[in-house]
Amino acid sequence: MEQVAVLGAGSWGTALSMVLADNGHAVRLWGHRPEQIKEINTKRTNEKYLPGIELPELIVGYADLCQALENVRTVVLAVPTKAIREVLGNVRQCLKEPIMIVTVSKGIEPDTHKRISEIIEEEMGSLLQDVVVLSGPSHAEEVSLRHPTTVTVSSKNMKAAERIQDLFMNHQYFRVYTNPDLIGVEIGGALKNIIALAAGITDGLGYGDNAKAALITRGLAEIARLGSTLGANPLTFSGLTGIGDLIVTCTSVHSRNWRAGHLLGKGKKLDEVLDSMGMVVEGVRTTKAAYQLAKKLGVKMPITEVLYDVLFNEKNPKDAVDSLMSRVKTHEMEDLVNILDKSEQEK
Repeated sequence: MEQVAVLGAGSWGTALSMVLADNGHAVRLWGHRPEQIKEINTKRTNEKYLPGIELPELIVGYADLCQALENVRTVVLAVPTKAIREVLGNVRQCLKEPIMIVTVSKGIEPDTHKRISEIIEEEMGSLLQDVVVLSGPSHAEEVSLRHPTTVTVSSKNMKAAERIQDLFMNHQYFRVYTNPDLIGVEIGGALKNIIALAAGITDGLGYGDNAKAALITRGLAEIARLGSTLGANPLTFSGLTGIGDLIVTCTSVHSRNWRAGHLLGKGKKLDEVLDSMGMVVEGVRTTKAAYQLAKKLGVKMPITEVLYDVLFNEKNPKDAVDSLMSRVKTHEMEDLVNILDKSEQEK
C-alpha cells in the first residue's frame, strides 16, 4: 500500500482515485469545496461529477491541502490547466521534501506555450523529484464503472514512468503502457481537444459522419505536424495518445469538448456554452495556445485557425467549416511525407 494524494476532486481525479483504491492504495482526494469533501467522506459519493457511483473506503476526502500532502511522496495532479500554477504555488508551501507528480491534465498554456510537465518543472523547482504524464483515451465516467481502459505514461525518467505504471495498472480494467516520447504524449493529449470541439461543431451543424471522419483524419495530420516540429516522434500519434484519444474525444457524448462544439454548431454563443457546461472545457484555452504556437513556428493548422476564429472572433461556425472545404487542393500524403522526411533528417 502507498499513500497517494490526488489533487482535484472532479470526475477524472475521482475516477483515478478509484483505480488507485482498487489497487489497494490509500488515497487522499483533495478538493477546494468543503461541502463536496464532506459528501465524499460521509456518503461515499461525488454526485456532481460521477452521479450514481459509490466510492471505495480507501478514498478519504481532504479540504486542507497541507493535510492531504502530509508524508505523501506521490501526487496526482488533476486540476484544470488554468489552475495549475496557483495550486502548485500552494503545494510548495506545504512541502518539506521533493515529491513525484503525475499530471493527468491535458493542455498547453496560452502565451508561454508550455506543456503541463514544463509548467510543473518551472513551478516546483527543487521540490520536484520527477514528473510523469498519464494520458490516453479515457472517459472518467467509464473508468468509474470499471470498464476496460488503456492509457499511456511518459516521463524524462522512464524508471519513474514504470513506477507509475505499476501504481495504476489494474489487470481487470485499467491497462497502462509506457512511451518515452514525452512531447508527443503531451501534445497528442492536448490538441485532440481542439479537434473534438471542431467535430462537435460539424455534428451540431448536422453534417454527418463523412464530415467528421474527414475532420478527425485531417486533425490527426495537424497534430502530427505541430508535434513533430516540437520534437515529438510522429509514430506516437498513431498510438493511444494520438489516434486513440482523438477517436474517443471526437465521437463520445461523454466528451466535454465535443458537447461544447455541438452547442456551438447549434448556434449557441461561447459564453452561453461555457456557462451551461458546469465543467472546464480545456479545448477552448488550448485552441488559443496552439494557434499562437503555430503562428510562431510557421506550422499550418487550418482546423485550429478556423476554430480560433469561431471561438474568439465570432466567426459563424457554418462559414468556418465551409472555408475548410474550399482550401487550395493538395496531395493527401504530402503532410505524412514531409513529417517522416523531417523525422529522418533529425536522426
